[in-house]
Formats: sequence, structure tokens, C-alpha cells
Amino acid sequence: MSGGPALAVVGTPGDRRVTMFADACARYGLRPPGVVPWTSVLRGEEIRLEPGTLVRIDSPGEDPEADALLRGPGEPSRVGGGARWHASLTAGTARVREAVRRTPGAVLLADPDEIAVMFDKRLCHARLAAAGVPVPPALPGPVEGYACLRRRLDEAGWGRVFVKPAHGSSASGVIALHAAGSRVRAVTSVELSDGGLYNSLRVRSYDREAELAVIVDRLARDGLHVERWFPKAGVGGLTFDLRVVVVDGVPTHAVVRAGRAPMTNLHLGGVRGDLDAVRDRLGAPGWARVLDACARAAACFPGSPAVGVDVMVGTDWRSVAVAEVNAFGDLLPGLTGLSGSGAEGLDAYGAQVRAVLAGWRGPAPVAGSRVRALRAGRGTEAGREAEAGPRRAVRAARGAEAGV
Repeated sequence: MSGGPALAVVGTPGDRRVTMFADACARYGLRPPGVVPWTSVLRGEEIRLEPGTLVRIDSPGEDPEADALLRGPGEPSRVGGGARWHASLTAGTARVREAVRRTPGAVLLADPDEIAVMFDKRLCHARLAAAGVPVPPALPGPVEGYACLRRRLDEAGWGRVFVKPAHGSSASGVIALHAAGSRVRAVTSVELSDGGLYNSLRVRSYDREAELAVIVDRLARDGLHVERWFPKAGVGGLTFDLRVVVVDGVPTHAVVRAGRAPMTNLHLGGVRGDLDAVRDRLGAPGWARVLDACARAAACFPGSPAVGVDVMVGTDWRSVAVAEVNAFGDLLPGLTGLSGSGAEGLDAYGAQVRAVLAGWRGPAPVAGSRVRALRAGRGTEAGREAEAGPRRAVRAARGAEAGV
């Protein structure tokens, strides 16, 4: 018989994120979680919760109705509207938080303020950098358009950069730019068509400055984040980065995203690479550096039970840099936990359900539950090497809690 705590998910009914989390709950014998539709939240409708409910906030997904409520009506494939999207999402999560506060015994398994930071690349990058997490250098202050961008790049002496919409996701609007004088080459999934910008599943190149200026000027309306190019390592003839899911402070799941284009997202033609080959090439110390960077990045968001960290390995196979931290970056179908993580045999949702059942409720109990997870993952020499990074994150969390 199903039992345990009552759970609810703020999400899109029928979305695979919601169904995969419900499946994980069922595997632990829990009641099916209730679903609070994002569309209801965004319309300002009353949010009713059962007393004592544990509430998870998940992505609105690709629901066209939710998208229209977040950034206004229009073609869902269009690029832009990120500032309005961010403001609407932030207002929605605030309404969820208020509903939880007024429900006796209810607990919010997320921090809306942290979600807001993760969905602003400028704020997220600044938080990571301030904490000493390795990140690529970024241009400070606002970049107001193409002319401003070129002037700032000349001042910085940078010829290759990533230009990112401040509030984008899934590589929407991201431009890999190489500029030298009047010669430019931009690689992006943005399609400039009939005066509008649209997401394309095909990565394309632009070498006409006039076209590139139109794209950048329009993206700049919602804010831009510009990072210096980080040369990434390659394996099997493809460059790669990794998406690492960190649950309760411990890196539990990882996937290699490889491709020939600068953007390795799977929906843009990237493929899942060989994680064993990457780990072998890095060696135990190098793999520990990768996990350490991910654990340190996640530690910047202690009120979030799980985050997805996008981490890059340099061409020297020693340097690492965190590119993104994703509030809803746990969708890795068919992937089970890393050896030595304590999440072997579990998908990312199962690992999160286990953390909640073990008592995760926010920053206060983090260190203890991380230690339990680390102890569960001990056993092999390789596992002990990989634990080095998460252990440092645990010590940092303890120090922060003690006011050190």
C-alpha cells in the first residue's frame, strides 16, 4: 500500500519530468504526487495544498500555453522575451512559496530565490565566481548591442566568446562568435527569418556583420552575458562537455555531450559520449577535479535539492570550468548513478526522492545527509578518489553553517 509523506509537483501535467518523478515516488511506495499546473500558477489561481505536503518545483517544460503566459503570446519557436519569462517565472515561484507558507506543515523543496539566480546567467556567474568556482571570464556590466559588444571585446582583447541571452535555456539564442576586425564568424541555432529570430534544430553560421548585428541587437533587449571562449577537450574526434546532476551536494549522475559544433546540446545534433573514455583520459585526480567543481557549484545553491551543472574540461585535460548551473537540469532519461556516488541503480529522480525521504528539507540538514550519501558510496579506490571533491564541498558547507 502506498504511504509516506504527501508530495506535490508544480509542473506541466503529462510532461515526462512529472511522470518520471511520479515513477520514482512509486518505486519507493509513495502516493502519486499531486500536480499543480504551471498554467494555474501563472494565471494567479488559488494554490491548494494538503497539510504537510512536500512541494517540488519543476520546469514548465515545452507547454505552449505556459510559454504564452510566461513571455506573452507568439510563436513558441521564437527567440526572445527572456526578461519577461524570468519575471513571470519568479512571480510564479513566489506565489508557490506563499501557498506553502500558509499551509500547515507544508515544506517547499526548493528555494525560489535560487531558481531566479540560476535563470539569470549574469547573477549565476557572479555567484560562482565569488565562491571561487572555476568559470570562464565574463565581460562586466551591460552589453547593450552589437556595437557595444565589439567595442568591449576590443577593450578586453578577446577574439572568441560565447554570447548568451541572460535568461535563455537549451542554448536558445547562444552565439559562438569569432571576431577579428571586420571578419566575423558566428555559430548559433538562431535563424534570422522575415525580420524575426527563431530557434532552429540546425546549427548555422553567419559571416555577414550586418546580419549578426541584427541578431545581437535584438537579443540585447533582454540582456546579454558574454564569456570568453573556453577551449574544450575532445574525444573520438568530437569536443565535449558534461552535464552532472548534483543531488544533496553529491554528484550522482553524469552524461557526456559531444559534437562538432560549439553547442553540444543533444537536441542540436550532439550525442551522448563515452563517459568511461573521458574518465580514463582524465584519470582519478582529473575526474575528482571535475566532481569537485560541480559540488562547489551546487554548494552555491544550498536551498536546491538538485541542480544540473554543465562543466567543461580544457584541451590540456587538467583545467575545468563551469558553464552553467541549471535549476531543472535533472532530466537524464535512462541514466543511473555514478559508481561511488551512493546512487547506483537510481535515476536522478530516484536519487532525489531518496534524499527527501532521508530528511532533506533545505540548508540546515545538508551536511549530515551529504555525509550519509558519501558513506554509502565508499568501497573502491576509484570511488574514494572521486569522493575527494564532494568531501571538500561538505567541509565548506559545515564551515558556512558554523559561520566560519
